[in-house]
Amino acid sequence: MGIKTYRPYTPSRRQMTGSDFSEITKTTPEKSLVVSLNKTAGRNNQGKITVRHRGGGAKRKYRIIDFKRRKDGIPATVIGIEYDPNRTANIALICYADGEKAYILAPEGLTDGMKVMNGPEAEVRVGNCLPLSEIPVGTQIHNIELYPGRGGQLVRSAGNSAQLMAKEGKYATLRLPSGEMRMVPIVCRASIGVIGNGDHNLINIGKAGRKRHMGFRPTVRGSVMNPNDHPHGGGEGKTGIGRPGPSTPWGKPALGLKTRKKNKQSNKLIVRRRDGKGIK
Repeated sequence: MGIKTYRPYTPSRRQMTGSDFSEITKTTPEKSLVVSLNKTAGRNNQGKITVRHRGGGAKRKYRIIDFKRRKDGIPATVIGIEYDPNRTANIALICYADGEKAYILAPEGLTDGMKVMNGPEAEVRVGNCLPLSEIPVGTQIHNIELYPGRGGQLVRSAGNSAQLMAKEGKYATLRLPSGEMRMVPIVCRASIGVIGNGDHNLINIGKAGRKRHMGFRPTVRGSVMNPNDHPHGGGEGKTGIGRPGPSTPWGKPALGLKTRKKNKQSNKLIVRRRDGKGIK
């Protein structure tokens, strides 16, 4: 998918870029696979803000995506590639031979009329979903399960893919987009190919209002606040943060503090961290 620029009739429009949606072939979503999405504005059931800088934004409906891909042995035809406002990747509407329709993440190269299939007997082809045990070493994959039957949890955003590096015993070793090498049970499923819309990260938002349409509210720097509002606040003029390292609004260390538990159960499955070090 390409990037388009705009005629600069305002200063912000000069820098703004957007997707040309050349991959999109279908513009109206499937009614049976769409549900209403309630806005929370970052608040929990008590009305307290648990995620800051959220609120407003354009109204959108949620498309029900089939991350599990458990309908085995039945071929499906791709009806169209659609835009999904809830994620960076595009989605594909497929129709199984028995008439059931479903949305899946659209990999690069998947187009209208192509056939896709799930299950151990499926071919190793773009869009198909197979257990890791049936996928050749070196294949680019996405929508990877961490636990059998739970559905894909890894590698689901635009332009991403993981590589199957090795298979040994009960586990397959994957290289994730972050560079982390991780073992996943070999019975878990993954879809073949690289997720489409790879130019998504090149889009320049251009103006604050466009970010508001996405449901993001402004972020104020701590260093321009008062001391009672943020640990970085206060001081005469433009001062530093006044402490050894940056901290969150609640005084906890920020930027670089490792938050992963030392005794987390899945630590033993990480072969190499994304920073290149092994797990101790």
